[in-house]
Amino acid sequence: MKVGRPGYGMAPVLVLLAILLLSSCSHPRRAHVNFPPPPETTSEPSKSSEASHAAPATDKHSAESKSNNADVDLAEPVIPSGAKPLATETGRASWYGPPYHNRRGSNGEVYNMHAMTAAHRTLPLGSIVRVTNVKTGHAALVRITDRGPFISGRVLDLSLAAARKLDIYQPGVAEVKVEVMQTPAPLETGGKWAVQIGGFPDEEEAAKLADHLELRYHTAKVKRFKSPAGQWWVRVRVLADDRQRAKDLAAETETTEGAVFLVRLD
Repeated sequence: MKVGRPGYGMAPVLVLLAILLLSSCSHPRRAHVNFPPPPETTSEPSKSSEASHAAPATDKHSAESKSNNADVDLAEPVIPSGAKPLATETGRASWYGPPYHNRRGSNGEVYNMHAMTAAHRTLPLGSIVRVTNVKTGHAALVRITDRGPFISGRVLDLSLAAARKLDIYQPGVAEVKVEVMQTPAPLETGGKWAVQIGGFPDEEEAAKLADHLELRYHTAKVKRFKSPAGQWWVRVRVLADDRQRAKDLAAETETTEGAVFLVRLD
């Protein structure tokens, strides 16, 4: 009996397996082989990447917006070309800064001495006036945001920025022409009026006057308060805040200290 060489009978089988493998490699089903997924394309950034790049742009835009808003707030107000003065007065103007800077003004806004604003006793709050330094001829537009000056002989209290532009910062006081260019309310009618009296160096004198006025004018509301500069003031609001009643009260009121001023509250 013949014994074959080891593995001789397996040769055809191996050849057949090789053929099958080669044919399967060329078969279309090759696409179903599990390969790792390709890396994400970089042509479009992911959401996290977009956020990281967008944030600085947004912050920059916000910073620019805040800067622009600050520039608008500090700039001179704008009036229509060819606007004509509604009223004109002349008198002495001063300026005020600390300790009033960053404190709330009569119009409810926080006073910024670097903005182009001013205080006036009787013009409607929000009015725009053109102020001209009579001596130098320099002029500027300012917005009325506060009440004052409560010093006899003065008609206007300018912000620090306005005083610098009008050459009033160094001398402190100067003769000016004030032209009313725009008002949010009528000049001669309406309004809420009061009388302001002071300033008193101590509270006791202010309290005495306030008590006297409360007894004398039963329908009036009397208030005393301390200014940031340390002086004490008395303010009297007449019935219905009527202008004529306030004028009459101012005319018949006298004090040994300070002065009496007619003031518009709105």
